Amino acid sequence: MYKLLVVDDEPKIREVIREYAEFNGYEVTEAADGMSAVGLVKLNDYDLVILDIMMPKLDGFSACKKIKKIKDVPVIMLSARGEEYDKLFGFELGIDDYVVKPFSPKELMARINVVLARRNAAPQTRSDVLKFGGLEINIAARTVSVDGERIDLTPKEYDLLFYLIENRNIALSRDKLLSDIWGYDFFGDDRTIDTHIKNLRNALGPYRDYIVTLRGVGYKFEYDE
Repeated sequence: MYKLLVVDDEPKIREVIREYAEFNGYEVTEAADGMSAVGLVKLNDYDLVILDIMMPKLDGFSACKKIKKIKDVPVIMLSARGEEYDKLFGFELGIDDYVVKPFSPKELMARINVVLARRNAAPQTRSDVLKFGGLEINIAARTVSVDGERIDLTPKEYDLLFYLIENRNIALSRDKLLSDIWGYDFFGDDRTIDTHIKNLRNALGPYRDYIVTLRGVGYKFEYDE
């Protein structure tokens, strides 16, 4: 049984999510503010955190940063604000989805299922460790090293890098990257992908040129044996 942590200062929102989640077979824990959520994540293991942005004591963005430092747990952000800036900032923090209030509980459940299915899917690869010159990706451990030194990536940056590598030397459009990595029809623009690519290139340092921009198309990971 998957365990969800639902964090929102509105009791009615928590009640609706709990009702639908438990009906779908999930175990639900509730928290009314960001500080409580961080404390619960320190003490317990959750399969997914649903996190509101506007909360007392500690807002959702700040709580997400702290949670990601504690455990690599998927996060779905809730917000009454649908501004593009908030969405992009959330994805830069490593969230897996962004849902604008008011939302359909059925749609939220569908998004939860997609995130968990994607996170728990077995990697389709012949080796747990992939090497491209001095760039090394350990799939099982979800770590990336550059010239022997481990680098820090957000979960979404890792997913994007692995997807590019899995499809190396293949042109991938921004729409396909958004669809296959985020797992739903993204209501935003291409800057989400561009921002993550920029962060990846900065992290890869001397191997940044492995990620090639295809003008008017998208990107590809280019590496010849």
